[in-house]
Amino acid sequence: MNPETSLLEQARCFDLTALGEIYDCYSPGVFRYAIRLLGQTDLAEECVAETFSRFLKALHNGGGPKDYLQAYLYQVAHHWITDYYRRQPLPTLPLDEEIVDEKDNPSKTAAENIERERVRAALLSLTPEQRQVVILKYLEGWENEAVAVHLEKPVGSIKALQHRALEALRRILLPTREESYE
Repeated sequence: MNPETSLLEQARCFDLTALGEIYDCYSPGVFRYAIRLLGQTDLAEECVAETFSRFLKALHNGGGPKDYLQAYLYQVAHHWITDYYRRQPLPTLPLDEEIVDEKDNPSKTAAENIERERVRAALLSLTPEQRQVVILKYLEGWENEAVAVHLEKPVGSIKALQHRALEALRRILLPTREESYE
């Protein structure tokens, strides 16, 4: 039996140590995922709280994941974020919270901020599934198999989404030869 399955069995019995271990292990990743999609610390914290609240409610009602706990928690967070965006206008998508070092050269900082905004805009131009694949694969470091479980798609579909997303980002972010000579 893998350790995650054992942990889930203990969580189903509302073992506080197991529940705490699940929260400690998975909440930082869920928070990173949420902050990248929501762009605000307070909203990301609300998403994490609601994700774990829904997880506990599912356990209480005899549901919840049988395995793939991480994928389940990210899916719950994704649904919360999707619901949030349905109720709100689309904000910018931060890659990381802005960190400004006063020792940095202001022109270098400005150039980095401009580039970061270009990448945010490019990510927002992707389809939601493409954006999710890029974020999970390249920003969260997930393997294709884990992304496939999370999105409930075959690995081949994940690879196709990834390929289309990277091609779209390449077209948006890299100028063509004609554009670079203008």
